[in-house]
Amino acid sequence: MSQSKKILTIKGLSIAFGGLKAVDDLSFHVNAGEIYGLIGPNGAGKTTAFNCMTQFYKPDAGQVIFNHLQGEDVDLVGKKTHDIIKLGLVRTFQNVELIGDLTLLDNLLIGAHIAYQTGLFANAFKLPKARREEEEMTKKALEILAFLGIETKAYELAAGQPYGVLKKVELGRTLMSNPKLIILDEPAAGLNDTETAELAKLIKEIRETYSCTVLLVEHDMRLVMGICDRICAISFGKKLAEGTPKEIQASKDVQEAYLGKEASSNA
Repeated sequence: MSQSKKILTIKGLSIAFGGLKAVDDLSFHVNAGEIYGLIGPNGAGKTTAFNCMTQFYKPDAGQVIFNHLQGEDVDLVGKKTHDIIKLGLVRTFQNVELIGDLTLLDNLLIGAHIAYQTGLFANAFKLPKARREEEEMTKKALEILAFLGIETKAYELAAGQPYGVLKKVELGRTLMSNPKLIILDEPAAGLNDTETAELAKLIKEIRETYSCTVLLVEHDMRLVMGICDRICAISFGKKLAEGTPKEIQASKDVQEAYLGKEASSNA
């Protein structure tokens, strides 16, 4: 898989809330096939930047250029969220957004709604084309659950499942829409060390098996440093440094942002 083709390019992204700049002229790019990390201390603007990329927030300035499923570049700014999913960019949330009264399988099938070709009429009357499509999507969802190692829970309700299982289902749901780029918003939040190690392995396997690029917004530095090819560190909405995990760890600006000037000078 090519590492030189840019799949996502952020140019001069900025947004302010009540006069406070949450993201300030932020620029970076993600190459196809990378696992790319966006890190920073609490309040650094990571999730705000993430929400601007996926158009949950409308930035005040800047571009979000995405090389979509048809191989063309498009500026996502101003696009509707569901249109962005159709282009091949999907996201997860910090808090798991599953429906407890549905089975794990049905929660995955929700993630496929954007890919359905048949309309409401065909589905309502269970026309042959709609039935075939439903069978295909169910088969795909079961295959993804098997990939995640939780196929035996397919028909169990989401309510009451261990948190680690729910995280896997949320990841699986993103795969139902045939993504080209997955943005993960703090996927390790709430996981223990064993679950985090399993998550790291799973993210790598998703990249390889589903040919996905991954943009990771995360606090857990062990996870980020262990799986990311390149990392962008930000603080107060501004880019501090960009490079490999080793380069980021060696950056004085990053050390100061995390530890404070005095602590970093003694490190």
